[in-house]
Amino acid sequence: MQMLSRNPAAAYRRVALEARIEASGSADLTRICLEEAQAALGHALIALDRVQTPPREPLARAQTIMLWLAKSVAPDHPLGSSLKAFYGGLAGQIGAQILQADGRKLAEIREDISDVLEAAG
Repeated sequence: MQMLSRNPAAAYRRVALEARIEASGSADLTRICLEEAQAALGHALIALDRVQTPPREPLARAQTIMLWLAKSVAPDHPLGSSLKAFYGGLAGQIGAQILQADGRKLAEIREDISDVLEAAG
């Protein structure tokens, strides 16, 4: 319960995310995950700009999401191997930023995710 009292905004976001996930189908779940990874990278960019040190928490969150997406691609999906390579590649790129973050590279990764979300409609 202490976690809720320390950061009520984070608790609210977590509850809202859980509600979206509960109400979603598989295609929506992928979109939600991509949106959350994109948001985490946005938070990382803001933190990097403010404190000039690698923002480990949002980067770890974005990397975890991308790894989960890579592992969860349906085996019979027609683009399965390409999606696994794409998601896994982004996870690797994000992981490389955890110790030595580069704002330009993080913005590129975030843009790649934005492109996928835009293409998905």
